Amino acid sequence: MDVSFAKQRIFKLRSEIERHRYLYHVLDTQEISDGALDSLKNELVQLEKEFPQFISPDSPTQRVGGQPLAKFIKVKHVRPMLSINDAFSQADMDEWFERLQKLTSQKLEFFCEVKMDGLAMSLFYEHGKLVRAATRGDGLVGEDVTMNIRTIESIPLVLRDEKNILPKHVEVRGEVYMSKDVFAKLNKDLEKKGEKTFANPRNAAAGSIRQLDPKLAAGRQLKFMAYDLVTDLGQHTHQQVHEFLKKIGFRAGDYLRVCQNLSEIFNFFNELAKKRAKLPYWIDGIVVLVNDVYTFQKLGLTGKAPRGIVALKFPAEQVTTKVRDIIIQVGRTGVLTPVAVLEPVSVSGSTVSRATLHNADEVKRLDVKIGDTVVIQKAGDIIPDVVQVLVNLRTGREKKFIMPSECPVCGFRVKKPEGEVNFYCTNKNCFAVQKEALYHFVSKDAFNIDGLGPKIIDKLIEVGLIKDAADIFDLKPGDLEPLERFAEKSAQNLISAIAAAQTIELAKFIYALGIRHVGEQTAIALAERFGTLKKIMSATPEVLADVNDIGVVVAKSMYDYMHYEKNILFLQRLLDKGIKLQSMNRNLSTVLNGKSVVVTGTLPSLSRDEAKKMIRTAGGSFSSSVSKQTDYVLAGENPGSKYDKAQKLNIRILTEKDFLDLIRK
Repeated sequence: MDVSFAKQRIFKLRSEIERHRYLYHVLDTQEISDGALDSLKNELVQLEKEFPQFISPDSPTQRVGGQPLAKFIKVKHVRPMLSINDAFSQADMDEWFERLQKLTSQKLEFFCEVKMDGLAMSLFYEHGKLVRAATRGDGLVGEDVTMNIRTIESIPLVLRDEKNILPKHVEVRGEVYMSKDVFAKLNKDLEKKGEKTFANPRNAAAGSIRQLDPKLAAGRQLKFMAYDLVTDLGQHTHQQVHEFLKKIGFRAGDYLRVCQNLSEIFNFFNELAKKRAKLPYWIDGIVVLVNDVYTFQKLGLTGKAPRGIVALKFPAEQVTTKVRDIIIQVGRTGVLTPVAVLEPVSVSGSTVSRATLHNADEVKRLDVKIGDTVVIQKAGDIIPDVVQVLVNLRTGREKKFIMPSECPVCGFRVKKPEGEVNFYCTNKNCFAVQKEALYHFVSKDAFNIDGLGPKIIDKLIEVGLIKDAADIFDLKPGDLEPLERFAEKSAQNLISAIAAAQTIELAKFIYALGIRHVGEQTAIALAERFGTLKKIMSATPEVLADVNDIGVVVAKSMYDYMHYEKNILFLQRLLDKGIKLQSMNRNLSTVLNGKSVVVTGTLPSLSRDEAKKMIRTAGGSFSSSVSKQTDYVLAGENPGSKYDKAQKLNIRILTEKDFLDLIRK
């Protein structure tokens, strides 16, 4: 075969194979048998072997290739992958609808689609070719899993562009999922090999995507369902978004409906609830969003979620089981949490043997005893929860649970602070507290040390390699290699991950310390207000309490931690190990240095996140509430009570134009 004919044949084969992929995965139809399609693929493979100069990354033969990765690379999303607020009842939906009506005078139309129980994914195309795929991660930064995503047949390597309208960059978002049949077969195979099985298809899909070897991911038969086209192609409604997605090569939902009111939404919801068990994939509800794209954007955000969208979840599956025992777990802040040890039972696709009882007040409210028959559910299909005790099934042999007066781990006295529901271990050196604090220190939202999980930490403590978090940064490959589960490569990978974690944002560092009452948002507020660890450590309780979103109780907890001698030495040890703390990027402008800004209402062109970033970049701090310490209120449409309060306090109110003019000075 001459070169010119081979080239022509190769390109025709690629086009035909892609056409059949589209027919099968998007249109649910076949023109030729699987065997005939395999024959075409085989011919293409042979021709590309003979004429390798014509092999290109977008060829169907190149879905699986390359060497296994050493690790996944972090990538920043062009636009944040935001979360969706949940609704579980008619009352939740009524409240959501009422909030929307207060924010817009537009007549609202809604688009409804299934909520796939899978792994959220962002696909980035350049000149129509797939160049990057990333997991959601924390919404701002995910992991590059392109090699594994390329193995999924339902994802086009090249977008269809019959009218030549696509821009240079196109971003598509959707869910990677595993069908019920494939999941059942996978678990059966793992069980035969004596390996750990997956709890549900969502975990199986996530575990498959996080395989470093794309050949392993390819064997899992994953699929993809697109739900959003981030790129503006002139779509005016979300319904049109799905139509565009289908045209450019994606499966974009099997069950879709435009609804005019809540009654129609619940009709769709109830129809799907009846079909749910027979669907080939898992769903946990429906997604409802304002159909008009402009109105959706205008509604803005609340927290980390858009106002114009909600996930209406199916009621949590409930089952009954017996309480074998009630034990105490000691957390990183010393809090004692009662946990019900259950007779193992399957609920929502996974086997549950424990359920949290939260605190002593909750045990009393439920009147749960050891030996009781209880109803449990997975709240939001995730967290096991005891919801009811079946008192009529009691035999008289049940035992009442009493909160211990001593810590079950270290034996120190337990106390319950006034005004709180929790009991705490009074021993600041409690072994259980230290272990939980270490787990927290390396967790995703803190130092995020990849590969350093609870089991590894337990082992490092057991053999005496670490006593506290600062010791982690002294570890060397030679310390790890003799340990079970470690070889030379895995030891070096962990040491590299520890080294990479030594540069950390100040907010994440504060959160990692596990200070009582100090969560992620409080840590961010402190980092924004003070900028450096030294300034935080020097702040008085009164100054700390003046920080927005921080009250007297949190300020005292923060102050006490920073002035406890052992903690001061610990912080200095961390800094001596080479920990580098990053403050906010304030390079572009300092016009807002020391200024507190509140954003309220829907801005004409800026999203809430974009406004926050600009405020911080200009040296200011972002606050969620108006107080005497507020310097500016940036107000858009429908600003609400924050606007009124700013007027009463004579705080300067800025329009978006005022704000942009100010920071560009």
